Amino acid sequence: MIIRERTNWLKMLFVWKGSVLRKIIPQLLVITIFSIIVLYFKGNIYDYKVHLNPAIFTLLGLSLAIFMGFCNSASYDRFWEGRKLWGLLVIETRSLTRQVLTLINDDSPDSKIKKQEFIKMISAVCWALNFQLRNKEANEKLEGLLSPENFEKIKDKKFKPIILLDIMGEWINTQNQEKNIDTIVLSSIDHQLNQLSNIIGGCERIANTPLPFAYNVLLHRTVYMYCFWLPFGLVDAVGWMMPIIVLLISYTFIALDAIINEIQDPFDEEENDLALNTLCKTIEFSIFEQAHIPQPRLEVSNSYFID
Repeated sequence: MIIRERTNWLKMLFVWKGSVLRKIIPQLLVITIFSIIVLYFKGNIYDYKVHLNPAIFTLLGLSLAIFMGFCNSASYDRFWEGRKLWGLLVIETRSLTRQVLTLINDDSPDSKIKKQEFIKMISAVCWALNFQLRNKEANEKLEGLLSPENFEKIKDKKFKPIILLDIMGEWINTQNQEKNIDTIVLSSIDHQLNQLSNIIGGCERIANTPLPFAYNVLLHRTVYMYCFWLPFGLVDAVGWMMPIIVLLISYTFIALDAIINEIQDPFDEEENDLALNTLCKTIEFSIFEQAHIPQPRLEVSNSYFID
């Protein structure tokens, strides 16, 4: 994900990193060359003159803009819901860490070590969810956070975050049986684990339920049909400026189409998707700091970062 400080209007015209322009340059070049060819032949195909009234494109453009606005809103809702879920994950992991550190009255010599192992499991849940959403292997990262016994339990599992929650629940139940916490505290911590489970389920719902494919196909086809027919409607009205006007209009529609496709899966690794790695590092740094677990300093650029 790109996070960049606002700059002046002139620099914004030439921003490259985080823009979808790199993805759509080939399409824009093809449309521009096609427009130049249409201009050269003055809108004729062999001996037939293609007569298209510019007013038709006004109506089509309005309809297309409304439909693109709907798809853009649907995609951004998915992006923002994903961000809210991960923001809630930050809150719930800190709350769970606080409860484990302050409400479990274990006086045994290895109590601090056991609690720190539990805190590391909280971080492991976040990293496991990150890798699951991105269809990547998490074992290398999780091996450094979990005890050998717990790592053996989850290394071959598909839904690692849920298995980790089960292990954490078993540990909390053991603390209750050993009279280190009462049933009220047990219920409170169990509620935090349920919240983590809800967050995981919400992220899985977004990742596994994309926008209906028919919407993507219809939008994609309509945008390109509009852009390739536009030169015939403007060639007589605009003249030699027609390729430039077509390029500007095509850039608007095709770029928005690319943005919609990019943000509808907010957990991917595109430049404008959620920075899950950075969010996981932030959670890990925060809860490790609460538990006084040694760790490297967290550094994030103030200008921008790529997850």
